[in-house]
Amino acid sequence: METLDKLKLLGEGAKYDVCASTASRTSKVKNAAIGKTMPSGVCHSFTPDGRCISLFKVLLTNYCERDCAYCPNQAGRDIPRVRFAPDELATLFMEFYRRNYVEGLFLSSGMWHSSQNTMSETIKVAEILRTRYKFDGYIHLKVLPGASDSEVQTAVKLANRVSLNMEAPSASHLAKLSSRKNFADELLGGMAKISSHLSHQRGVSHSTQYIVGAAGESDRDIVSSANTLYKKFRLKRAYFSAFQPVENTPLSHIPAAPVLRENRLYQTDFLLRLYGFNINDLVFQSSGNLDYDLDPKLAYALYNPDLFPLEINKASYSNLLKVPGIGPRSAERIVRVRRHHAFKDAAELKNAGIVLKRALSFITVNGKFLGNKVLLNKPSRPSFEQLSLWGDSRDFMFANTVFNN
Repeated sequence: METLDKLKLLGEGAKYDVCASTASRTSKVKNAAIGKTMPSGVCHSFTPDGRCISLFKVLLTNYCERDCAYCPNQAGRDIPRVRFAPDELATLFMEFYRRNYVEGLFLSSGMWHSSQNTMSETIKVAEILRTRYKFDGYIHLKVLPGASDSEVQTAVKLANRVSLNMEAPSASHLAKLSSRKNFADELLGGMAKISSHLSHQRGVSHSTQYIVGAAGESDRDIVSSANTLYKKFRLKRAYFSAFQPVENTPLSHIPAAPVLRENRLYQTDFLLRLYGFNINDLVFQSSGNLDYDLDPKLAYALYNPDLFPLEINKASYSNLLKVPGIGPRSAERIVRVRRHHAFKDAAELKNAGIVLKRALSFITVNGKFLGNKVLLNKPSRPSFEQLSLWGDSRDFMFANTVFNN
């Protein structure tokens, strides 16, 4: 099959993996000849100045021995199967790079023969780019379930980011998606391997991805799983992909997950990573899902009326981050400015970067309340009791959830 025909199939097959919006600041190659994009780096999204920086996102092969029920490349599905040789793919990438089509590589793969065989060829692509072509740009390598410790170590040395997809938040949920993946050994074990080698490689990070809505999991299941990965395995980012049914797969009859659900999970993830929230601050419904009608931060504020309104001239930095409409940068500005000046009106807060429409009902300014008191009369928030996070099988679990309405 011609190279461009392969690319059409393997590029299409890679679209289900979510890439990281990441830049690299650490050189991977001594005396690099090309690809040195720091400090701007390579991203898979729009930069603040509006530029879109592209990754060459492709599978090494769509041959796969695994049976993931949501995946278009699953074993046994009747589709054309192709693969790139490592040298072929590396050469193709460099051709695209020289033509300024792409600026970095995101390389994933189906599992061809075995995880060791496929991981070895994936690593070979990166080795060719780093050594033969002296490419010092962004490379994101997908670590396959079951990869050996030495393979993970080499991948971390070569890549700017590595990722291992969890797909599901627990062993019981994963069992609904695949009978050939081992949650404890392959996924959690793989996370542990990555984490152990990250400490020896500055400037390298790792991420994961969850398929949302395919295994009957709740939002609380996903958020709790990701939160534990952040704490235990040095995870940089969790990505959430709303399930989309693929024709002629076992889950083709399941409806697509709402994109809004994916969005609420991202918002909740930001609260945990960047705003100092903890898992017990989040508001879940009795189903374990978020309220999709409310921004998660607004939900927290509405269901904790005893904490508000906060006086903008006295509230701590951590409490300011709990106010809707105030982010880390605006909270920092408020703390910095009020050392020398007391805020007296809403216009001054707007200059500090606060979104007044969201914030005014939850703050006072120099003792004055300028918002809507109705918003502060909501009932107290529902609560849940976290009894077990790690089970005997190293699974994530919540048991005996209690709601007090």
